[in-house]
Amino acid sequence: MSQWAQEPEVIRAQHVSVAGTQRPRLHDVSVSVHRGRVSAIIGANGSGKSTLLEVLSAEISPEAGEVTYASRPAGKISARVAAQERALLAQSTPMAFSFSVLDVVSWGRIPWQGTDRQGEDDEAIAQAMTDTRISHLVDRRISELSGGEQARVHLARVLAQRAKVLLLDEADATLDVAGQGELDAIVSRRRDAGDAIVLVSHDLSRVSMIADHVVALREGECLTQGAVDEVFTEAVLSETFDIPMQVTTTDTGKFVHRSTDPPRPPKPSG
Repeated sequence: MSQWAQEPEVIRAQHVSVAGTQRPRLHDVSVSVHRGRVSAIIGANGSGKSTLLEVLSAEISPEAGEVTYASRPAGKISARVAAQERALLAQSTPMAFSFSVLDVVSWGRIPWQGTDRQGEDDEAIAQAMTDTRISHLVDRRISELSGGEQARVHLARVLAQRAKVLLLDEADATLDVAGQGELDAIVSRRRDAGDAIVLVSHDLSRVSMIADHVVALREGECLTQGAVDEVFTEAVLSETFDIPMQVTTTDTGKFVHRSTDPPRPPKPSG
């Protein structure tokens, strides 16, 4: 039995499919999200990673299959309740107006307005800004910030939401090395506090150090899923990304890169 089987399951997607124009964006994918676990979704561009994250967040509904939140059908949960249970950081957040940093981070508290947790607002906002090192930017306009600084602001927004499930879609893409380290520390703290984290990242070496569970997608289908040691093999990663991959195991994780060896010719049939 998996070490996570006894941990509370907070989201389950069962045999979900999402249609696409030329091929399905997702086809018959099943995953579960557990408290106290970091799950990583990996795959090539267009493999369905962001779509799966949107399905898990209940931002989009699958054409087939079902998503449940603690055994409740996601489609029957209001957007407000869903926002109280999970926080989604999408790849991009278009800004129509030049809001202040404080305004943007404060949006994370909207789901709790009028509840007994509204009293946490000031402390949650301040803590999120401290954790992402943007307190000094509080009065700046978001349009004045660099891409990396804007990424920190939006990360602070979802942290301020204080949902028990954190869904991160390439949150590390525009962060510098220091910012990536801080993000990893935040993710680790949230996991240790019993929260569930699902992240999408192309930085496979970093994923190997922080993830407990990995889902490998290929052309909208789940190629395999399991512990890092089960998924981060040269055979699995080469099939996932359709290029030869090399994996070197170190004391801190796995160093993953494209193999310098030429691809092997396919075995003759028969």
